[in-house]
Amino acid sequence: MDVITVLLVYFAAVNITGLCLMGLDKYKAKKQAWRIPESTLFIMAIIGGSIGCILGMYAFRHKTRHWYFVYGMPAILLLQIALILAILYSPVQIKIM
Repeated sequence: MDVITVLLVYFAAVNITGLCLMGLDKYKAKKQAWRIPESTLFIMAIIGGSIGCILGMYAFRHKTRHWYFVYGMPAILLLQIALILAILYSPVQIKIM
């Protein structure tokens, strides 16, 4: 497998996991069960699952009343996009294998 395929599989997996975690936490909130810590949800977004977490927030109507989720998740996504663009348009060339 080439590097692009590995990255695409990773980002797909982490975003699906973020979406599922939001849904699971909403389900647990309704059942008044043990919840997924907010820090875990933010870590999932930081490691690349921000799109999945944002989709999960609005699909399940979960954490949309918390300002740090409403503004924090999109801020993480924007920082990730900026980082990707900075790497792509960097004058430094990185050779992998």
